[in-house]
Amino acid sequence: MDGCNNYTVLSKADRAQGQIVINASNYRCDRDDLVPGWYRFQGAAGDQMADNCVTTNYCGTQHAGWLSGTHPTVAEGVVTRKVCYDGWSNSCCYYSNNIRVRNCGAFFVYELQKPPRCDFRYCGNASGAGNLPCLLL
Repeated sequence: MDGCNNYTVLSKADRAQGQIVINASNYRCDRDDLVPGWYRFQGAAGDQMADNCVTTNYCGTQHAGWLSGTHPTVAEGVVTRKVCYDGWSNSCCYYSNNIRVRNCGAFFVYELQKPPRCDFRYCGNASGAGNLPCLLL
């Protein structure tokens, strides 16, 4: 299964990298809510996974997941990439897990797994307000 024709859409605005969390009791958790499989970011969440560090308390959760490395070309097919989650000491990649990514021409799909801990969530690239510099450790 390549994902280009069979995927679930992630489109909620609270999944956008620029969406700050006002109340910590509202943290979303992909470890609880996400069923492993192919996903596509669309709409208010953005048109692809965030690929720059997203800091704590954005993207509807405490630790936002962002793609470390480049999105693949169509010719590369399905590739494995690391997803990073910010942590303490301004580390943008304190936690990580691997996913698979495919360029379907007009959009990307991501084979997402449950992240390593709760209050972790895969983040879309909409509204860049949440991009702040941090150290890659």
